[in-house]
Amino acid sequence: MLPLFAYIAILMLAAVLSTRIMKVLKLPNVTGYIITGIIMGPFLFGVLFNNFTYDGIKDGAIFQYVDKIGWVSTVALGFIAFSIGTSFKARTIKAVGKRVIVITILEALFASIAVLIATLVLHFIIPDQMPLELVFTLSAIASATAPAATLMIIKQYNAKGSLVDTLLPVVALDDAVALILFAILFQIATAIAGGGEFSAYKMLFKPIIEIVMSVGFGAILGLFISWLNRFFQSRNNKLILCIISIFASLGLYVLFKEPYMGGFELSSLLMCMMAGAFYTNLCKDSNRVLDVMDRFTPPIYMMFFVISGASLDLSIFFDPEGLVVLGIAAAYVLFRVGGKYLGAFTGASITHSEDKIKKYLGLTLFPQAGVAIGLATTAGKLFSANEATKRAGALVVAIILTSTLIYEILGPMISKYALTKAGEIQKG
Repeated sequence: MLPLFAYIAILMLAAVLSTRIMKVLKLPNVTGYIITGIIMGPFLFGVLFNNFTYDGIKDGAIFQYVDKIGWVSTVALGFIAFSIGTSFKARTIKAVGKRVIVITILEALFASIAVLIATLVLHFIIPDQMPLELVFTLSAIASATAPAATLMIIKQYNAKGSLVDTLLPVVALDDAVALILFAILFQIATAIAGGGEFSAYKMLFKPIIEIVMSVGFGAILGLFISWLNRFFQSRNNKLILCIISIFASLGLYVLFKEPYMGGFELSSLLMCMMAGAFYTNLCKDSNRVLDVMDRFTPPIYMMFFVISGASLDLSIFFDPEGLVVLGIAAAYVLFRVGGKYLGAFTGASITHSEDKIKKYLGLTLFPQAGVAIGLATTAGKLFSANEATKRAGALVVAIILTSTLIYEILGPMISKYALTKAGEIQKG
């Protein structure tokens, strides 16, 4: 088998070459990266080394390769969140603040409610395949939106305008709303399944504490690197300070998960966003530093999407219950998309936003990946600890991964279409 670094080189080469094909097809580069990952990953390319079967694929070298470089995705999300945070300029937030809060809450709630209704109907039709704990868990995860694909589209096409100014804060705050909804609905799910009791602390207070801590730590890191910034003249040193805040956020996330630190599930995304927001507002020369960051992060972002594609477990399509998973995933995708669009449209209407925000903002909120997969994995692990909910745990991971495959391939295309129709991407 190939050495690990040779495999990484092949992945990157294939991803770069895919952009030429995407240009001909007039599709975003993100789509090419994800498809490259799927093709070169263990569940497609890897079967060549496993006698063309999925049996034991997780013991194969390619699976181990993808697993070993998985940390790149964590780092990439940190850079993405920091970059989104830098869009929180004071004058922009002042202009769209109320609008963003209303739209974010409604698009997240409508997505959860739409999926809840759809999955409840499926529960009464196929109760064995759609237990109630699965209904509430999928409803909770439905609110999450992936900021990575959205940011990549905006950067690739240099999109600018009121829609982008509204979109970036919405996808940033969406993470906080998703965490709260997940904490509440997943508590209901586990209680219904007999896996625990209703706990006001776990349902409401703990997620709020986690979000406040995440915002607080991010603000402190942003203030700290902004203060240090004045002692350095070199752009390289200033850039290193930004990277320190990102890695510190990721470190705090891991640290506070430990039982001796309270077992808090802080949001590394929120911490990085707040660090970026404080930095860009407190440092007059932040744009000089961020320009440098934009020049070296493309390969990190590219690997994030390649690894996301490579991590998608295609073997679920060949499972005896594969059709059931596909059917539930299809319902989940359609109703979540409908809920997102209706929620964004309603929020934009209530806040008297421009027509293009009403019409196209919802279309840019379709992508779903990192946060959703993380929540699904968390739910799967907790469900698997209880024999009564073990099957629901396997199903929630399979359904979210299947829907992610759809979202991550189609989502960037739809986002590009929406931004183009809104006049914020120049044709050509």
